[in-house]
Amino acid sequence: MTLETRPPRTARLYVVCVGVGLLAGLMSGLFGVGGGTVIVPLLVLLLGFDQRLAAGTSLAAIVPTASVGVITYAVDGHVAWLPALILAAGAVGGAQIGTWLLPKLSQTALRWAFVAFLVAVIVSLYFVIPSRDADLVLTWVTGPGLAVLGVVTGILAGLLGVGGGIIVVPALLLLFGTSDLVAKGTSLLMMIPTAVSGTVGNLRRKNVDLVAAVCVGVAACATTALGAQIAKAVDPFVANVLFSIFLVFIASQIAVKAVRGRHQR
Repeated sequence: MTLETRPPRTARLYVVCVGVGLLAGLMSGLFGVGGGTVIVPLLVLLLGFDQRLAAGTSLAAIVPTASVGVITYAVDGHVAWLPALILAAGAVGGAQIGTWLLPKLSQTALRWAFVAFLVAVIVSLYFVIPSRDADLVLTWVTGPGLAVLGVVTGILAGLLGVGGGIIVVPALLLLFGTSDLVAKGTSLLMMIPTAVSGTVGNLRRKNVDLVAAVCVGVAACATTALGAQIAKAVDPFVANVLFSIFLVFIASQIAVKAVRGRHQR
């Protein structure tokens, strides 16, 4: 989409972007995700963005949103700084692999496989309740494990366009036994360098509507801290239930894309 064909700068655009940002910020703080799973479909549906421009705009908006979320979680010590950097390094490398594999693999099969993964995560969230005292400690086992998780996250992000938090948060909960709050804070920190890197590339390719990104990002900052505070206030089991409902929404989105992709073949 060229600059000339982007949505006009009307009052409606600003109102919609602010509304989308407020919702995305709440989801980001509450679940430790970037908010792209909310921003992208709403920009496409409500403002007529094409998918690529919506994704680039969303990624740019995630930078300030995730930053506010990290600060909110870090205040109470719920961010594992070095593990987040290991995850981010793996994700940046994995994203390159994912984009390389993209034309070689069946998108429909990948989407159904990811839906199956999310269903397994949703079920497990009702049986594995994280301890709020559990930290993410670096060891000779967890260090390489985090690097592998980062690479896998990046590959899936490159293949499916999903945000890292959808994978990282449940993986830290279920595989590393991390506190749900530490998982969310660490996930948000991991996203920042990844989002900055992606945004620089998208700006070069003119795949970012900066005005929309600023509106969404600033509005999201207003509710991210609120989402994080809600996450801290609710019981861990309730947090799992809320996260599982969010994952059902994500799985449904991906399943719809898989069905449409099969019909287009």
